[in-house]
Amino acid sequence: MSLTIVPLTLRAANAVVAQLHRHNKPARGCKFCIGVVDEAGTLRGVLIAGRPVARGLDDGRTIEVNRTATDGCPNANSALYAAAWRAAQAMGYRTLITYTQADESGASMRAIRAHRVRDLAPRKGWYESSLKMRDMRDPVGNGGVARVLWRMGQPLGLEQAGV
Repeated sequence: MSLTIVPLTLRAANAVVAQLHRHNKPARGCKFCIGVVDEAGTLRGVLIAGRPVARGLDDGRTIEVNRTATDGCPNANSALYAAAWRAAQAMGYRTLITYTQADESGASMRAIRAHRVRDLAPRKGWYESSLKMRDMRDPVGNGGVARVLWRMGQPLGLEQAGV
């Protein structure tokens, strides 16, 4: 199957995320969005890239893949990640990061030769951070789930510091 990368708006990408993503909601913002279509022009997956969520990694030259969602089309996720890294480099970014859940295989990340930076222990969800705000926040997301941080490009400061 032949796959082609196409540009997308955040609205179009978020519509696919809302439909297909199993644990995250649509993203609030982005730097860019791309999709992958098959030879019939059917949109098979999307990727949303933006500023790193972790403030300590937001150095202006690092971009984070905040969401990907596919319909299960073989190689769609890897094609999206590889294209995002090429686009990010063309825009002047030195590093691309993303997270996977620890129980996921990481096959797409290994396929694009991403480096596994570190395993992250489960943390409380955003909605748990304040008892007063607890009922106002939505528990959807990665709270309580172990994750893996991956990168393409230059090492992160935490790698150089041996963290």
